[in-house]
Amino acid sequence: MQQRVEILKTLYRGADILILDEPTAVLTPQEIEDLIKIIRNLTAEGKTVIIITHKLKEIKAAADYCTIIRRGKRIDTVRVDGVSEHELAAMMVGREVNFSVNKEKQACGDCVLQIENLVVRDNRGLPAVKGLSLNVNRGEILGLAGVDGNGQRELVEAITGLRRAESGSVSVNGADVTNDTPREVLDAGMSCIPEDRQRRGLVLDYSVAENFILETYAEAPYSKRGILDREAIGKHAGELIAKFDVRPPDGKHKAGSLSGGNQQKVIIAREVSNDPDLLIASQPTRGLDVGAIEFVHQSLVEQRNRDKAVLLVSLELDEIMDLSDRIAIIYEGKIVGIVDAKDADEKAIGLMMAGGTVRHE
Repeated sequence: MQQRVEILKTLYRGADILILDEPTAVLTPQEIEDLIKIIRNLTAEGKTVIIITHKLKEIKAAADYCTIIRRGKRIDTVRVDGVSEHELAAMMVGREVNFSVNKEKQACGDCVLQIENLVVRDNRGLPAVKGLSLNVNRGEILGLAGVDGNGQRELVEAITGLRRAESGSVSVNGADVTNDTPREVLDAGMSCIPEDRQRRGLVLDYSVAENFILETYAEAPYSKRGILDREAIGKHAGELIAKFDVRPPDGKHKAGSLSGGNQQKVIIAREVSNDPDLLIASQPTRGLDVGAIEFVHQSLVEQRNRDKAVLLVSLELDEIMDLSDRIAIIYEGKIVGIVDAKDADEKAIGLMMAGGTVRHE
């Protein structure tokens, strides 16, 4: 509704050209279809619409022409009906991109994360998470699907020790970590890829090497009697840079000078190298190109294949459906449904995300 109001405001002011920057980021599949219809109606009436998006499916559905930009340069302008999504992706990244997620079927193990009747308030003091219960098991990716603002952020902050829970409990490997400090949660076997990589994931003025040890700086071999061992830190950075293909391949570069995709690689390398039992990935591909997204997806599946538990929180329903073994739908701070990913229906999940109920024939 807010999106429609913004478009109406622009039209009321007499605009002939509309520029929509990532217009579908917080919409359900049904709302995205409605928006594309609105765009089509506007162009039929003679308006010009420019859509800035990294979602190839929406480019194919809404656009007539597509200009591909890579590293600040125009690569090409093509007729959308004359190219495939794979061809668009290859132009965006400069190489072939594999869209399919290679994920073999495997049996789940014991419960790693157990959340029971959790209640968490938002910054205004209003309930954001309302008696939520959820389990994540070894060897599975549990996707949490929902429209932005339905309690996902508060839930992740409560699990990771960044926000106090009013009531309920959070357990990792059977140990209660409710309202523990972030350090205690980390020591219990949990790692987190945060939603905001620049504010929560990295210290931008620190070097890449220093960012790799933000959580382990006090441990051997990185420090001895409170003094950092620069040689050990540099060696560790070199190993992770090579393994995760961080560019430029120099641990002395400041983290703030890296691209968004390489910043995300630094965070993933750090969190995965801690060998957690539970990895929480909150909006892990936000703002990344399709090449970096492919890398993030492979990293999450690799953790799952190593018998780790992964909680994936994402606004991208396609991402949730491609990666998850089970999908939990959150609406107004509650889990309104859990479905097996192989039986998941995009329309049904979208309906639950918007607060509707699914009728079974």
